Amino acid sequence: MAARSIASMTLSFGLVSVPVKVYTATESKSGVGFNLMHKECGTRLKQQYVCPHDGKVVERADMVKGYEFEKEKYVIFEKSELEALEASASHTIDIVSFVPTEAIDPIYLDKPYYLAPDKRGGKPYRLLQEAMRDSGTCAVARWTWKGKQHMVQVRAGNDGLILQTLLYADEVRSQADIGIEETEIQPTELQLAEQLIEQYRVESYDAAAYKDEEKERILAEIDKKIAGNKITAAPAVEHPGAQVIDLVEALRASLKKKPSAEQPAAPRAARKTTRTAAAVEEAVEAAPAPKRRAVRRAATEDQPAPARKTGTKR
Repeated sequence: MAARSIASMTLSFGLVSVPVKVYTATESKSGVGFNLMHKECGTRLKQQYVCPHDGKVVERADMVKGYEFEKEKYVIFEKSELEALEASASHTIDIVSFVPTEAIDPIYLDKPYYLAPDKRGGKPYRLLQEAMRDSGTCAVARWTWKGKQHMVQVRAGNDGLILQTLLYADEVRSQADIGIEETEIQPTELQLAEQLIEQYRVESYDAAAYKDEEKERILAEIDKKIAGNKITAAPAVEHPGAQVIDLVEALRASLKKKPSAEQPAAPRAARKTTRTAAAVEEAVEAAPAPKRRAVRRAATEDQPAPARKTGTKR
C-alpha cells in the first residue's frame, strides 16, 4: 500500500521555501498483547467511560473536550473550536540554524518523520539535501504540530530529508542525579577492554540482522497452549551465593570467545588496534594483581530474588 502523508508543510530558511509532505517514518510493533477476559464466561471485556456524577455510561457521541483552568473548573470546547485552533497554527517548518550533524546529543532525539518534496519542490529539496550532506550539517527548526511547538532536526538521509522531533531540556533527566560511583581504572584493564571492543566491532549497524527473540519465544509457548498443553516455567538457573570477580581474567576470557553470528567481527585489516594481543598479554603478566572485590550475585534466603519481567502486556 502506498504511503500516505500526514501533513503538507513549507520548509523555510532565509528566503527559500520548499513545499514538502510529511510522512511517519516508524510504526510500533509491540510485544505480545493479552486481552482482559471475564473469568466466568470467557468473554472479552469492554472499556467504558462512566460519569462519576450520575454513574451512567457515557457514549463517545456525548463526549466533549475541556480545559481545567482552576481546580475542578473547566472551559468546554466544541469540535469546531478545536478545529479552528488547529487551522490557525503555522504550517511552516522554520529553520533557525545549521549545526554539525554530530552536535545534537542522541538523547534529545524523539520521533522521526520523512519529508518528501511537494509540487514544484523537487529542486530546492535536493539542493538542501546535498548542501547539508556536503557540509556535514543538519538544520534545527521549529515545527508546530497538533497544538504543540516542537524543536526538530532536519538532516540529509540516504534517500531524502528526515525530520526528527527533539526533546526540550526539561524533558530529559540529568544522569548526574543518579549518583554513579567513581572507580579507578587500571591501564591494563583499559587495554584489554579496548581490544575486546575491536574484536566485536563492525563498521555499520544492520537493523535487519536482529529480531525480537523474546516475542518469538512467547508466541511459540502460546501455540503450545492453543494445542492444549499447559505452559510451565523453565527451571531456575542456580547462581552461587557470592562470587569474586577478577576483571582482568574476565576480559582475557572474553577475548578468547568469538563474536556471535548475528554480530560478526570486522575484518582484521579494518581494525585499528593499537596493541597486539601478545603485547597486551605481556602487559597483563607484568601488571600488579588487581584488588579483588566480592560481589553479591544471588539473593540471600531472607531476601528472595525479584521476579524477571517478561515484557508482555495485559
